[in-house]
Amino acid sequence: MAKILAFAGSNSSTSINYQLIKYTSSLIENHDVRTMNMANYPFPMFSVDLEKNEGYSNSLVEFKNDIQKSDALIISVNEHNSMLSAYFKNVLDWLSRLERKFLLDKKLFLMSTSNGKRGGLSALEFARDVLLPRFGAEIVSTFTLPGFEDNYDIEKGISAEDLNAEHRKCLHDFLKTL
Repeated sequence: MAKILAFAGSNSSTSINYQLIKYTSSLIENHDVRTMNMANYPFPMFSVDLEKNEGYSNSLVEFKNDIQKSDALIISVNEHNSMLSAYFKNVLDWLSRLERKFLLDKKLFLMSTSNGKRGGLSALEFARDVLLPRFGAEIVSTFTLPGFEDNYDIEKGISAEDLNAEHRKCLHDFLKTL
């Protein structure tokens, strides 16, 4: 049984990426899955001065430890203006200052969603190609859910059959690596 940590790259209390995380986590059996709502983690904006004068918050150190105790991660990144959100980039900045390769040897299922036609694809691609491998992650599966409002039902999950089938396949591919 693998330990899986799942969270969205958003600190919004109404995050659709967190809804996707909760749905995805609900489909996993025979593994220990812990979801984290990042709206409960208001990390300050990174600065070298703040790091020097105040160090690292307990919640940041605990978050890094939670990541390192996990065998795998599921992350759904949100997109602001075709980029990762400032919040998620900030979290990565802080974590990488604690330990550069904080994702070393972690298997990762990377997702994104938005109400747009591309489903946050630009943010997902940036995270997949540039950011997360730099910190040691092995991204084994990716999924993008476009048109969240049209393709997601709060009761049923992903409502579009083709997208639901693709999501389940990506999740299956991820889980079989654990």
